Amino acid sequence: MFNTFKKPLAAVAAALGLALALTVVQPAAAQAAAGQISLSPASGPAGSAITVTGSGFKASATGTVIIGSTTFPLKTTAAGVFSAPATIPATATGKVTVTAKTSSVQGSAAFTVTVPAPTPPAVPAVSTAKLRFGTATNGGPLATAELDEVASLAGEAPSSVLFYKDFLQPAPITEMNAVRSRGAVPLVTWEPWAWGGGVSQPAYSLDRIAAGDFDAHIAQWGQALAAWGYPVQLRFAHEMNGDWYPWAESVNGNQPGDYAQAWRHVHDVVEAQGATNVSWVWSPNVPYWGSTDLAGLYPGAGYVDIVALDGYNWGTSASWSGWISPQDLFAPGIAELRALAPGLPILVAETASSEAGGDKAAWNTQLISYLAAQPDVMGFVWFHIQKEADWRINSSAASATAFKNALQARRTS
Repeated sequence: MFNTFKKPLAAVAAALGLALALTVVQPAAAQAAAGQISLSPASGPAGSAITVTGSGFKASATGTVIIGSTTFPLKTTAAGVFSAPATIPATATGKVTVTAKTSSVQGSAAFTVTVPAPTPPAVPAVSTAKLRFGTATNGGPLATAELDEVASLAGEAPSSVLFYKDFLQPAPITEMNAVRSRGAVPLVTWEPWAWGGGVSQPAYSLDRIAAGDFDAHIAQWGQALAAWGYPVQLRFAHEMNGDWYPWAESVNGNQPGDYAQAWRHVHDVVEAQGATNVSWVWSPNVPYWGSTDLAGLYPGAGYVDIVALDGYNWGTSASWSGWISPQDLFAPGIAELRALAPGLPILVAETASSEAGGDKAAWNTQLISYLAAQPDVMGFVWFHIQKEADWRINSSAASATAFKNALQARRTS
């Protein structure tokens, strides 16, 4: 039996050995050799122009740069290197493979598509209109985003920025620099008291101010303002005809005549430091029934550069208030200022309207139209703060639109 199958088995083994030999000897399909490529730049927005540089490719050969379905020609030197321009597709996102290929060599690299940050909208410029527009915001001069928002809402940048300091703080040079960098003038409300101390603060009575008890502090302010050197509006002890601040003559042990005397003393101390860049803003509240008569509070023409009024339309937001038109709110006070200080420019140093009890959008339009028609009114400052009421320009979409349109109308009239 063994002899019977000996020859067939040998034949099978021989045939099988031949097949194995053929399998070992037979070469695999040719693989492209690897080249090296780099991209410049290697990242950027879609649509970027790039340069593809390669080495280790077939010498003096033509080939292709492949990016998605787009191709670009390349040609190598005798050293097998190349440099070829290409463009990332405008629709590309994420990582994009860039391949360079000649007949027998290829290499790849990845390009990272970046998304550019959105360009912030340009901040409008300060208007050159006769009636200037200013603002006060919750964060003050250093709150850039708030001031940018106001400029966007108004369609123009504020020409002045109102903010507040008490008698415990140094002259606000940093804040004034921030205002000036925006092309605006700082309107500094300088309050002779300690914040949070209430109306009764005998340490800050008007007679103590006039007697020189705070001269060192006042002189420091004068020296700092003089050294700063740029125009600044200084609104000292505002709304003095009311009874809600300790510098009012009806509270805190003050007597008639004390306010004007204290004002003149502070003015003289600051002026003695050489602060000729300061414009003094005398700023009562709009007169109301029971308020202190303005005539006895006025320090005199030689001590004031700008006369001002603060006035708000509270509407029905308070139990004691009602809706009032801009003309009814400001006309009586403006008439008194003209009589007290003939020829001086008039500023509305604080104003805004509530939404409660009437049409705020219409009120905004009426305010700007009325003030623009007054030849001696130099400007107004909008109190863009949600405080006792929502005084903000954009307390409603209608309010914001009306405000912007009214400012534009006064720019083009």
